[in-house]
Amino acid sequence: MSAVRIGVVVNPTAGHGRGASKGRHVVEAARRRGHTVVDLSAANLEQAAQHARQAVVDGLDALVVVGGDGMVHLGVNVVAGTDLPLGIVAAGSGNDVARALGLPRHDVSTAVRAIERGLETGGRAVDAVITGPPDYSAHEWYLGVLSAGVDAAVNARANTFTWPRGGGRYVRALAAELGRFRPYGYRITLDDTTWESTGTLVAVANGGLIGGGMRIAPDARMDDGLLDVVIGGPLSRVGLLGVFPRVYTGSHVRHAACHVARSRSVLLEASDVGPPPPAAFADGERIGPLPLRAEVRPGAVRLLA
Repeated sequence: MSAVRIGVVVNPTAGHGRGASKGRHVVEAARRRGHTVVDLSAANLEQAAQHARQAVVDGLDALVVVGGDGMVHLGVNVVAGTDLPLGIVAAGSGNDVARALGLPRHDVSTAVRAIERGLETGGRAVDAVITGPPDYSAHEWYLGVLSAGVDAAVNARANTFTWPRGGGRYVRALAAELGRFRPYGYRITLDDTTWESTGTLVAVANGGLIGGGMRIAPDARMDDGLLDVVIGGPLSRVGLLGVFPRVYTGSHVRHAACHVARSRSVLLEASDVGPPPPAAFADGERIGPLPLRAEVRPGAVRLLA
């Protein structure tokens, strides 16, 4: 294929320090194939995002992120709603977006070849979700899952742990959260209905995976123009312990306390029927407290795959 100008952003801490090595391999492989590579990495994600946005203004043919779901989140927030395609080299601990999309994980050579094929064919259009407070213009994009229940509290806790790797951190975080858990109060407005009650689990899913492979929304698809909204009703601590292991297989959605709805937009609000829900997370990154609106935008990202 003809040479192109590729911006590469690397998270050096991804995959317990393997991100830096993977990033070097990506840059070297792309340059060996004759491409112009602009290294946009920085000391932190905020600076890296600034570098990426400036590089887009200066001119790129593609943006490639190297790392886990946090790097995917950065990339999506640069390219969503534009014509700039996104390549993903999955090198993190969880890699839930890459898993959901069937992309190579921890395999630089295969990932670079997939990105090149995407550049040749035009890539694959996938949905993205725009989210933010309903009364403000500020917003973020995500590709995977927005969590706003005990799943978000567990995510926040897991982010403070350095071990174990992958989904094991979520098991440890759940154990730490159980002692203070009480079902939260929600008002959830979908396209055609409103649900108000105490609840345990709320996930607004474009992709289907969280926590290193847990199938929170097993039927979610990133190209169907719809969000899978998984709502878990009020559960006791014992009930939560009974449901949680089923998330690994996706069978929790058949539990009597769980309900799955599909909607193009979702408004999540706290209700005084219970304690306020925790701050929401999407793609493993903190989004902020409720209220939040999430709306799917079909084909908003062109993925190099």
